[in-house]
Amino acid sequence: MASSSASALRSSASWSASSAPSFRGGASAYERNSLRFAYSSASPLHVLRCRAVISPSNGDTSLISSESEGGKQNEGQVSAVQKRRRVGRGSRLVGSGSAVPKHVISNEELSKFVDTSDEWISLRTGIRNRRVLGEDESLTTLSVDASRKALEMANVKPEEVDLLLLCTSTPDDLFGSAPQVQKLLGCHNALAFDLTAACSGFVLGLVTATRFIRGGGYKNVLVVGADALSRYVDWTDRGTCILFGDASGALLLQAATDDQDSLLGFDLRSDGNGHKHLHVTVDDVDSSPNGAETNGSTFKLPGKATYECLQMNGKEVFKFAVRAVPQVVEGALQEAGLTGDNVDWLLLHQANQRILDSVSDRLHIPSEKVISNLANYGNTSAASIPLALDEAVRSGKVKAGDVVATAGFGAGLTWGSAIVRWG
Repeated sequence: MASSSASALRSSASWSASSAPSFRGGASAYERNSLRFAYSSASPLHVLRCRAVISPSNGDTSLISSESEGGKQNEGQVSAVQKRRRVGRGSRLVGSGSAVPKHVISNEELSKFVDTSDEWISLRTGIRNRRVLGEDESLTTLSVDASRKALEMANVKPEEVDLLLLCTSTPDDLFGSAPQVQKLLGCHNALAFDLTAACSGFVLGLVTATRFIRGGGYKNVLVVGADALSRYVDWTDRGTCILFGDASGALLLQAATDDQDSLLGFDLRSDGNGHKHLHVTVDDVDSSPNGAETNGSTFKLPGKATYECLQMNGKEVFKFAVRAVPQVVEGALQEAGLTGDNVDWLLLHQANQRILDSVSDRLHIPSEKVISNLANYGNTSAASIPLALDEAVRSGKVKAGDVVATAGFGAGLTWGSAIVRWG
């Protein structure tokens, strides 16, 4: 069954959001995968084991809970899991922080070396300024600054952090920068690793963090979203260089009782068929010995690896976003048992103001509930959501108890939504 579904995806002539697999918890025809839970009575913690099963007929999903001994259904357990994957502890959002480079590049400055203007950029994107790393700055130092602010707000010491997730596609080290952030912060008790999902990275990292708390016993988890796409754009291409900026944002999640859980629902998706529309790939390099002695060997030494500049089909990405993002927000709201009327704030990845407007219109969420700082920073990839949330929290716009519908979308293609309650 799974192989036939995979074949159907591979044979699809064109990419579409509706064809992509989903990772969700609520049981409805909206899902393509069903979740089958096996209840283990042998464990004192009543741990649930989950596996995904493709539903071959009509795409409907079901939640089936059975005792591992005897195979009897446990209806009470089904209702608990069906609502929100309740295994272990909940997670509270207790701290936020952000950091941006000092150097500001305005639209007017861009127009001096690219054929563009402030009016042309602002009308099409909503962007007026962006920040770019300077010589004395790095993605690591920005991430450390943002993380310190989040820890201070949460009143958590660095040594109390159990896990640090750095959501980035542009690390200072190809092997990952999270351990360096961990070292500079003094989080010597924390596991630290990078998570790569481009502009969707922070939403995926946020959900991943809650799984470590819920099922792994972690107490304090620092989730950092940071990117420096200024390193990968073609600064002579007005179709891309006008869009991107560098930044970092961080949230501190802390274990809590389940009724205090800040993550109310989520819906995460990806589809590699859309890769052609947005990517930064390794350049084809001419392999040569570079003067090295081969001693008659037929092996051709690889050349030094380099990356091409960021490539994007703006029209296709726009169409993808305005079609796919409302679907995952609605899916996450459905899992949370909420509707758009229950949302206090809509916080989307800050890619383009026209995308923000189109998505909010489709969700029937008024513009005054849409958080946007796009004009000041441009598209900061994985940093955009935590950066905007931190500014909204510190300005008093987002208050304790507010429900925030977040959604990230971008390269991969990946996209997803998480419905969270602040504080």
